[in-house]
Amino acid sequence: MRAMVEQGTPCGADEHARRAPPKRVFSDEAFSRAASLFRMAGDESRLRLLQRLADGEWCVSELAEAAGVGLSTVSQQLRMLRAERIVERRRSGKHTFYSLADRHIIELITNALDHASEEDDGALEEEAD
Repeated sequence: MRAMVEQGTPCGADEHARRAPPKRVFSDEAFSRAASLFRMAGDESRLRLLQRLADGEWCVSELAEAAGVGLSTVSQQLRMLRAERIVERRRSGKHTFYSLADRHIIELITNALDHASEEDDGALEEEAD
């Protein structure tokens, strides 16, 4: 596609390696849910909340205190994340504890933050076509 845009003519089929069929085919619903997950994690305050939950289970009041915000703010964020099946809750007496839904979410949040924390070594080198 890049060559077509830059040079105005499409690439020939013999110019590229043949690709194997995709190993996994995802449903439209899977793409929709993944996009929703990224929208939820795309808010900095929710991302901070998710990062805390990546370390394990937290009580709502602990999360509010750690974030320096009110219980209602944290509760609203958790309600949104729970609706998207990103977090799970567990009740114990008068306390409600939250955790990330599964290891995929934990890895996604951790990997995103690790990637964002890497040193920027300048502009990426452009590949030659």
